[in-house]
Amino acid sequence: MSEAPAVPLPASAERLRPGSLDLLVTPPRARTGWRVLPARVAAMCAVELQKLRHDRTELYTRAIQPALWLLIFGETFTRIHAIPTGGIPYLDYLAPGIIAQSAMFIAIFYGIMIIWERDAGILTKLLVTPTPRSALITGKAFAAGVKALIQAVVVVVIAALLGVAMTWNPLRLFGVAVAVVLGSAFFSCLSMTIAGIVLTRDRLMGIGQAITMPLFFGSNALYPVAVMPGWLKAVSLVNPLSYQVDALRGLLLGTPAHLALDYAVLAVAAALGVLSASSLLGRLAR
Repeated sequence: MSEAPAVPLPASAERLRPGSLDLLVTPPRARTGWRVLPARVAAMCAVELQKLRHDRTELYTRAIQPALWLLIFGETFTRIHAIPTGGIPYLDYLAPGIIAQSAMFIAIFYGIMIIWERDAGILTKLLVTPTPRSALITGKAFAAGVKALIQAVVVVVIAALLGVAMTWNPLRLFGVAVAVVLGSAFFSCLSMTIAGIVLTRDRLMGIGQAITMPLFFGSNALYPVAVMPGWLKAVSLVNPLSYQVDALRGLLLGTPAHLALDYAVLAVAAALGVLSASSLLGRLAR
């Protein structure tokens, strides 16, 4: 008597063979080595960005200030020709500076959010997970960078509607995105570092308001370095915002820039910011 031919199992039954049941009782192998940090950073960044799905008010309200800078300050100084910009219309010259300014203003108060998480007990729960502290800070820093990037798109659209002559080269726009993210990462880490020192939202708000305008006016966002007094030139040289604006202006307008130096300063500043904020994270959670 001949044997009946074997009937192939369906895919669902194939997955339920005894050997495959091990996956149901044995957890998958955890990431180790160099794969841990990128995975945790991406997870923390995704968690931060989820908040935008529930409340987009911040993005809308923060678009008002850069729009006013371009419409009022930019248009007025373009007419009076008060600031030498090398033959570039002042509105065009100002637009990259306003992109950097709006990104900084989003990031510089990021420490308030981490203090709120401390007060709500969220930060303590995060610190007892196996996630490295540097991953927590880096995830928050790059989430701030993505928020700033959304803000930068708004400013670019407004500037384009006002007739600013900017490049639309995809590679240059990618370089703009990298500069915005790196600059925002540094300023958000600076804010979280200050939060780890002052420990309260009121103090952080006061310090944040005290340093944002000096950082802005002590950069080349509004006027060239050549017209600054000597002491302000020295401030501009150590101000990461100046290097961010230089990169944005060179990429968007094609003006002479020092892109290698600009990106190196922004990358080093962001890395140092992550280290300093990570070292103070435990003090903030006490």
